Amino acid sequence: MKRSQTSLGLLIAVISAATFGLSGAFVKPLLESGWSPAAAVTVRAFTGGIVLAPVAILLLRGRWSALWRGRWRVLGMGLVGVAATQLLYFAAIQRIPVSTAILIEYIAPLLLVAIAWARTRRPPKAVVIIGSVVAVSGLVMVVSPDGSGGIDPLGLTLAIAAMVGCAAFYLIAARPSDGLPPVALASSGLLVGGVALALVGATGLVPFQVSFAPVNLFGGQTPWWVPILVIGVFATAIAYAASITATEMLGSRLASFTGLLEVVAATFYAWLLLGENLGLLQFVGGALILVGIGFVRSEKGEVEVVAEPADERDSAPDTHPGSLTQSERN
Repeated sequence: MKRSQTSLGLLIAVISAATFGLSGAFVKPLLESGWSPAAAVTVRAFTGGIVLAPVAILLLRGRWSALWRGRWRVLGMGLVGVAATQLLYFAAIQRIPVSTAILIEYIAPLLLVAIAWARTRRPPKAVVIIGSVVAVSGLVMVVSPDGSGGIDPLGLTLAIAAMVGCAAFYLIAARPSDGLPPVALASSGLLVGGVALALVGATGLVPFQVSFAPVNLFGGQTPWWVPILVIGVFATAIAYAASITATEMLGSRLASFTGLLEVVAATFYAWLLLGENLGLLQFVGGALILVGIGFVRSEKGEVEVVAEPADERDSAPDTHPGSLTQSERN
């Protein structure tokens, strides 16, 4: 991978983190007005998928075979990357503090480092280990878990399962595209995830409630559809499309570490829009996450294998005994 492509991938990953981070600040007023988490996530997934659908159709240009070839990737993205991960996270925060749950979920980059170690049988270089420690230390400072509440074993298990789902998202997104545009994967995955979430809600396994009452936003009353549009267009459609695009360019590991910036962005938006506290600890934590990403990025430049031309890579898989897929390299 060329250094310029990596830089572009990092820029797109930052855009993804910045837009993903909007979700918390705009979902919270919805929840306070009577929406259940499952209902909010379902509408979010459907809205994002529908917004991206016209662009996905345009980019496919009638090549529906690419969508069929990528059907397992689409199903994995929708069922695991979208539906399961979010349901597990919301189930976890009903039993353990939010800060604890989000801290566990965003340890996913370390899981990806361990997976790469197991699959390649090559231990990570020192810069990756240092970057991991620094980035996770920064994450702890940003979320500042206070240890309130008892440690619920089921809640911790659900949070760990959400972490696995988060890691799976990056692994699925990093797979070779085989002609399926990232926007098409994002749109179809969100629609599949929305259907799965709606079915779960219909069974009554999780509370599923909506409210059309005005919500408290920007210091006044706002129609309910305003935060829905912001979440659906920016925090879902743009965020998922950008994240998948960046992950295809960077690989699962570097993209997942850059994704930690979502927590920083969410904290900033909560301070800006909701008036929540933002102290020196959060600023220092954000800086440490950036330093950690820099360490991981430096290792990326040292070990990157020159990629094959796109037409050759998409037309036939690399079956050489010593070769690795992009996600395995990362």
